[in-house]
Amino acid sequence: MLHLIKLCVGVSSLDELADWQRRRLADKKKKGQKPELIHLTRQTPKRAAELLDGGSLYWVIKGQIAARQRLLALRPMTHKGVPHCALVYDKKLVPVLRRARSAFQGWRYLEPAEAPADVAPLKGGKGLPAALQQELASLGLL
Repeated sequence: MLHLIKLCVGVSSLDELADWQRRRLADKKKKGQKPELIHLTRQTPKRAAELLDGGSLYWVIKGQIAARQRLLALRPMTHKGVPHCALVYDKKLVPVLRRARSAFQGWRYLEPAEAPADVAPLKGGKGLPAALQQELASLGLL
């Protein structure tokens, strides 16, 4: 198993990413397209078999690894006449223990030992933004 890590450019929070993905899926459904989440990238991962053996796409938001989504498929695609790779990932957005990550271009491999753990749902945190839930939990208030 192996993971990918990617900057989530233009998004300032986990809630904003979740909202964007919900709107994207609804828009695809309305257009009669398959409602799946896809990220296009110019480079095709060479270690595809390892990625698809339980790997996830980890999102870096505002300088922190914030969430992951399981990778489902890697598909060759052409965009504006240029070969690309479509990273197809699960709709379930899983918050992870935040960890700082400096900026980088494109995507990078992330070894399982380096991947942050998932954040368990917190009692009393329902309806609160994910970042606030995590901060309250770290203070022992949730």
